[in-house]
Amino acid sequence: MQVTPYLTAAFYKFVELADYRERKQVLLDLCTSLRIQGMILLAHEGINGTIAGAPDNLRVVLDFLRSDPLLHDLKHKESWSDKPPFHRMKIRLKKEIVTLGLDGIHPSKMAGTYVKPKDWNALISDPNVLVIDTRNDYEVELGTFKRAVDPRIKTFADLPDWVENSEVFEGKALKKTKVAMFCTGGIRCEKSTALMKAKGYEDVYHLEGGILKYLEEIPEQNSLWQGECFVFDERVSVGHGLRVGKNELCRCCRQPLAPHAKQSSEFELGVSCPRCYGITTEEQKSSARERQRQCELAASRHQRHVGESLL
Repeated sequence: MQVTPYLTAAFYKFVELADYRERKQVLLDLCTSLRIQGMILLAHEGINGTIAGAPDNLRVVLDFLRSDPLLHDLKHKESWSDKPPFHRMKIRLKKEIVTLGLDGIHPSKMAGTYVKPKDWNALISDPNVLVIDTRNDYEVELGTFKRAVDPRIKTFADLPDWVENSEVFEGKALKKTKVAMFCTGGIRCEKSTALMKAKGYEDVYHLEGGILKYLEEIPEQNSLWQGECFVFDERVSVGHGLRVGKNELCRCCRQPLAPHAKQSSEFELGVSCPRCYGITTEEQKSSARERQRQCELAASRHQRHVGESLL
């Protein structure tokens, strides 16, 4: 029996959508009618989504989005799977499509300069360039670029405080300092460069397409990337050539689970890992155990439990 492949598309665009609230129902109705599942965020500052479904149906949705003059140049990244990566379709109205928590930051008007992957090595090899990884600490733990500064933030919303207080900026003249920022797919570093511009830094750059585009295009022998890149899907992490990495996922905190972590007494399948064991209550652990039991029961029946955690 031939398996019908599922196409997943990830996309975002910073653009002023004054009528973003009115867009929700039309888009939800279209996706539902085509059996497209996933998540789309709509805000005044733009759109951010990951959706999956039958290839032809998915492309109908993408064509619909691009039929809007404001989204005509919307770019997306594709990946394939034999199983549906999502169980339902959600469209949420948000204040921001990626949460920074500051007013007056407009990436559509003030983001830094795009740098293509082929030109990234030369930029970050310059000792006068301050290279900043804008991702969360658990992502940086798996891999990053040579010379990159790790802000050690728990969430993206922590970045403004770090920029305000970090000693790496001490003694640097705003207008003379070159800053290069990067993230997984481009959305966080695009917004973070807008933050830097708002603070007075004029010479600010970000990696076009993010780490994923770099790993896709740059041969390993020429790469300045070290380690693996955490991704927000069932692959968990990828390496050069976007080959699936060695890391698994903790189904409780949804953060990467290194192979050695499974040997810890704080690891329990579907319930906890060394990273989250100390921050969940016994009630939460009990609930997670029941969910894991239901998932295993569904698997024994060759079914997929609707409560199974997905990224």
